[in-house]
Amino acid sequence: MRFDLLKILLVDDNQHMRMLLTEILRALGVRHVFEALDGAEALQLLRGTPIDIVMTDLTMGPLDGIDFVNLLRNSPDSPDPFAPVIMITGHSTQRRVAEARDVGVNEFLAKPVTARGVIHRINLIIEHPRPYIRCETYFGPDRRRRQDPGFTGPWRRGGDPGVTEPPY
Repeated sequence: MRFDLLKILLVDDNQHMRMLLTEILRALGVRHVFEALDGAEALQLLRGTPIDIVMTDLTMGPLDGIDFVNLLRNSPDSPDPFAPVIMITGHSTQRRVAEARDVGVNEFLAKPVTARGVIHRINLIIEHPRPYIRCETYFGPDRRRRQDPGFTGPWRRGGDPGVTEPPY
């Protein structure tokens, strides 16, 4: 994988976490790392800079990670609703993971962050992208991670109404 070609945006109000993630990404060969202190600053940066992957913290102010991803996915003036998002947090309870998933986060990474964890999430986004789903209550990557061979209903992944492939 050509990590040197990736443009990654780090969104976190904690300078130490941004420095740690930047060092991990640089060690992987990523040359283009952009930083924002919160979701509002990230949206502004996305308006002027094409980004391949967004890595955002869950808890920050004034616009936290959940609100940021919700705006990124659903706002009519969103700069890139298809941008892959990795949510990073120390609050990895099932409720918080479900909340992040339900606003359209592609991957979830629990703290403490490791290089192996970062590599794995980036590989999942690049090597195994999930199609995007649009319906009345959700827009984002398909939340289903596996096929259920026992499912007999009419709605499945590929070819179903509402399934949108990302533009990459």
